[in-house]
Order: sequence, then C-alpha cells, then structure tokens
Amino acid sequence: MHISEFDYYLPEELIAQEPLSQRDESRLLVLHRASGNVEHRKFRDILSYLKKGDVLVSNRTRVIPARLYGKKKDTGAVIEVLLLKQLHDKRWEVLVRPGKKVKPGTRLIFGIGELEAVAIESTASGGRILEFAYEGIFQEILDRLGQMPLPPYIKKSLVDSERYQTVYAKEPGSAAAPTAGLHFTPALLKEIQARGVEWVEILLHVGLGTFRPVKEENIEQHKMHSEYFEIMTQAAERINLALKENRRIIGVGTTSTRALESAFSAESGQIQAGNGWTDIFIYPGYNFKVISGLITNFHLPKSTLLMLVSALAGREKIMRAYSEAVQERYRFFSFGDAMLIL
Repeated sequence: MHISEFDYYLPEELIAQEPLSQRDESRLLVLHRASGNVEHRKFRDILSYLKKGDVLVSNRTRVIPARLYGKKKDTGAVIEVLLLKQLHDKRWEVLVRPGKKVKPGTRLIFGIGELEAVAIESTASGGRILEFAYEGIFQEILDRLGQMPLPPYIKKSLVDSERYQTVYAKEPGSAAAPTAGLHFTPALLKEIQARGVEWVEILLHVGLGTFRPVKEENIEQHKMHSEYFEIMTQAAERINLALKENRRIIGVGTTSTRALESAFSAESGQIQAGNGWTDIFIYPGYNFKVISGLITNFHLPKSTLLMLVSALAGREKIMRAYSEAVQERYRFFSFGDAMLIL
C-alpha cells in the first residue's frame, strides 16, 4: 500500500495543546465497523456501548521524565538526551541532539554530576546506546533531573505532569503516554466494573518509534522499533476465558492491542503469559486474533497507528470518520478526543 493512502488534511488549530480540565469530558466519535455509521458523544457515554462480560484491556505503563539536558564532559556543550528504552542494567537506547557531537566514547554529565553517561555505540536508526553511571536509585535521579517528554506538536508547557499519565499508571518505563487511557477517571472505572465489564491490565513500555511517521512510500517496507511488553498469568487467563466464551475484548489503545496481538499463539489459540519484545506492524490486511473493538485517539497522518486502526475498521471507513471529525472540530492527537471502534 502507498503511504499517500494514509494522509489527510488537519488544520493546525485542531491539534490539542493541553488536556481538558475533566478527563471524561472529551468527545467520543463512535465508529460502527459493520455499517460505517458514526455517532458523536462524550467519552463518559462509553458506558452506553459496553455490556456485561466485555473485557477492556489497558496498559499500566507509566511515562518517565525521559528528557535530560546534560553537557559534554570535555567541552561543556549542551546535549539533549531522550531515553527510549532500557536495554539492560544501566544501558539505554536514546536519541541525542545534536547527534553529530555525540560519537562513541563521548562522556556526558547531568545536573551537578550525580548522573554521568558514556556513548557506547550508534544505532542503525541514528540513536545512541548510552551507559549511565550513578549512585543510588536511577528513577529517583531521573525524577529530579528529567523532564516529561511531550510530543513535538505540543507547544505549551504542561502545568500538571500527572495529566500525561493515566489514572491507573503503575510501572515506569515509557517515553510516551498510552493516550487512549487518558480519558478515564477513577469514578468512570468504578462504574464500568460495577456494570460487569472486566478491566484487565497488561504492560507495554511505549517507545517513540510507534509515533514516527512512515517514510517509505511502500508501507510494507517500514520497520518498527521494538518495545517491551509483559502479560501476567492472571491477565492471560482472564483474556483467554473471554476468547473461549466468545466475549468482546476491547483494547484500550493501540499499545494494549499490539501487546495482545503479539502474545497470541496460533498453535494454542490463546494468549501466552510472559514478557518479551515486539516489533509487530499492523496495517490493512492484518487478521486480528484477539480484539474485537478498540478505544483510541486520533492519530497523525501517515503514522503506523493510523494504519493499525485502518486495519481494524477498514481504511475507507477510517478516513471518512477522520474527515468528519475534522469537520466537527474534534481535538486531535495526545491531548485530544477519543474514538471507539466496535
């Protein structure tokens, strides 16, 4: 498929620059896959579309303050570092800017020296592998020195960093938020579960590669960055029971969906508990094994996320729904409105 098939016009003023004061006040575009019909609701109205026995699968990852500003130890030149994923122990894959100043062997210092790093090697995608040196707990140091890595299309500063976290975020490790979950409130979660809808949490640490536009004209040639995911035994058992009983499994976001589809075993017909890395790329033509519905935000043109939702609902239906969302002045991207695909 050609990349131009996933492009659309979006006025810049529709890119949400800040979250709403109330999470569940976001608008909700409901797209019915079978008919292609669209409804316009509020996010809290999602209760009207859920039924007893449905399973919502969410991503419990927590965004870390992954943007660091340091200096080259020898020259004092300022270097921006964005943590992408922890490889093992004290080594991370990162993006650096300006990249030409950080060659293998370059030493960096952060803060007043409580955190240092050395560049080990360059990656094929233009990033770096850094090995950090510090005393104490890395996450605590990061909380002091790091900044929340908001996407580049958000120009306004975020007053409350918790608004870039879901209310159920638990395990630090993501460079970006699983934004579909930003619309839920504790009260809404309680009401959902009180109606007999199951809430299951799994984990996928979100890297920035998921959000990058596809550059290849033929999308099949695009290579995804790998991301760490984990599905606990109890979560797998609950999802597998729903599969066996032919109940609806609805992914809360594309990250949860990618983890579920990656963990499915064609041999057993079930989700496999465990952990690993996934570089699954879902685009039209993909046969979904686990989910039958999806809660998601509105995604960037030419992005892998737009391709994933197009695989679920059909490209033509998605593009028509996006066109209608633009006409109806929906708010787009991370802090924007939501879509429910059923």
